[in-house]
Amino acid sequence: MQPRIVILGAGESGIGTAVLAKKLGADVFVSDSGTVKPAVAAELNALGVAWEQGAHTEALILNADEVVKSPGIPDNAPLILRLRFNGIPVINEIEYAARHTKAKLIGITGTNGKTTTTLLTYHIFKNAGYKVGLGGNIGKSFARQVAEQDFDYYILEISSFQLDGMFNTRLDVGVLTNITPDHLDRYDYQLENYVASKLRIAQNMGPEQVLLYCADDPITTQALEGASIKARKIAFSLNQKLEEGAWKEDKNMIISINQDTMTVPFDELSLKGRHNAYNAMAASVPAKLYDIRKEAIRDSLSSFEQVEHRLEAVATIKGVEYINDSKATNVNSTWYALESFNSPIVWIAGGVDKGNDYEALKELVKERVKAIVCLGTDNRRIHEEFGALVPVIVNTTSMEECVKMSHHLAVKGDIVLLSPACASFDLFDNYEDRGRQFKKHVKAL
Repeated sequence: MQPRIVILGAGESGIGTAVLAKKLGADVFVSDSGTVKPAVAAELNALGVAWEQGAHTEALILNADEVVKSPGIPDNAPLILRLRFNGIPVINEIEYAARHTKAKLIGITGTNGKTTTTLLTYHIFKNAGYKVGLGGNIGKSFARQVAEQDFDYYILEISSFQLDGMFNTRLDVGVLTNITPDHLDRYDYQLENYVASKLRIAQNMGPEQVLLYCADDPITTQALEGASIKARKIAFSLNQKLEEGAWKEDKNMIISINQDTMTVPFDELSLKGRHNAYNAMAASVPAKLYDIRKEAIRDSLSSFEQVEHRLEAVATIKGVEYINDSKATNVNSTWYALESFNSPIVWIAGGVDKGNDYEALKELVKERVKAIVCLGTDNRRIHEEFGALVPVIVNTTSMEECVKMSHHLAVKGDIVLLSPACASFDLFDNYEDRGRQFKKHVKAL
C-alpha cells in the first residue's frame, strides 16, 4: 500500500520533496496556506500531485502516514501540535531526503557564517572535481537533487529550524560555525533552547563521524563540555594552536588532519576579515577529511567570490564606500561588520528586533560609528541603546530615504554600512530584498 505523504508548504523544499516522494511511489498531497505560484502549480499538476492553496484542510492532512513541513512553520502551530498528538510523524525535507541517498553528507550550521562556509566548502569540492550537490537552506532542493541527480557528496546549509525537524539523519561531517543569541523569539527567549537546537547537528553521530567547531566561541565550547556527543571532535581557532584541525600561526592558516599538514597564507584568501578567516578554516577541514589535494584547496580559497549581501562592496561615490551587509540579521553578524572597518562609519540599523542584546556592540559603536540611520517602523530600541554613544541618530522608513540620508551624512573617507542587526520583515520581503533595494538606490545617487 502506498504511504501517504503530506507536504506543508509549496516552496523550494516542499516541491522538491513532492518530486522525490512521487518517484518513490507515495500518495502525495501538498498544502500551502498561502498562494501557490503558477509555475509550481503547473509542475505539481504535471507530476499528478494533488494540492491546495489558501488553507490547510485538516481532513486531507490528518490521514497522513508522515508529514514533511516547511521550516518556516513553527513547531507550536496548532496543526503541527494536532498532528503530533495524533501520533503522525512531522519531519522536514532534509530528514526525508537523507533516507534515500548513500552520498556523504556534510551539514553546516551556526548563527553566523554558515552560508559563506557552505558555499566555500561546495566551491572547494566542485573545483576538485568531486560529484557534489549544494542544498539545505540554500540552492536547489536537496530532495529534488536526490530524486534527479547522482552525487557522491552533499554540502548542506542547515538552520536551527531545519535541525528541529531532523531526528534520524546522521551527517558524516557536522560543522558548527558558532552560537550567538538569535531567533530567540522561536525558542521561548531561552538561549539554552537555541543552543540545544544547534547541537542537534551531532545527533546520531558515532566515532566515525566528525563534529567540527570553533574553539574560540565560548557558548559552543561550554555547550560541548556538558553534551554527550560520540563524534570525533575537531576544532578551528584564530586564538590558539591546536593538535588537529585548523589554526593561525603568524600570518598563515595551518590545516592538519591525520598528521597531514598544509599551510595557506591568509593574504591569499579571496575573502578578507576575521570572520572570513573562520569561514575558510571551517570549509578547509572537511576538504582535508575527504583527501582533496592541497593545491585544489589553495586554489579554491583564492578564487572564491564574496556572498551577496554579506559585507558586499557596492560602490565608492565621492570617496565614500557603500557596503551591503543586509544578511546581518543579528547582533553578532553586525559586530563582525563593524569590526571589519577602521574608517568612520555611517551605520544603517534597525528592522524587526528579535530580542536583541546590543551590549556587545556598544564599545565598537562608540569607537567607530559617527552616525546611525535607523531603517524600520519602530526604532525606539536603537535610540535607547545608542543615543548616548553616537552624536547623530535619524529615522527613515524607506530605503530611498535611508540611502539619501546616509549620503548626506557621509564625507570622503567614510563607510556607509547597511548591517541592520535585525530582521527585515517590517519594510521588506526578506534580507535579499532589503539588500537589493540598498544597492539600487546607492547606484542611483
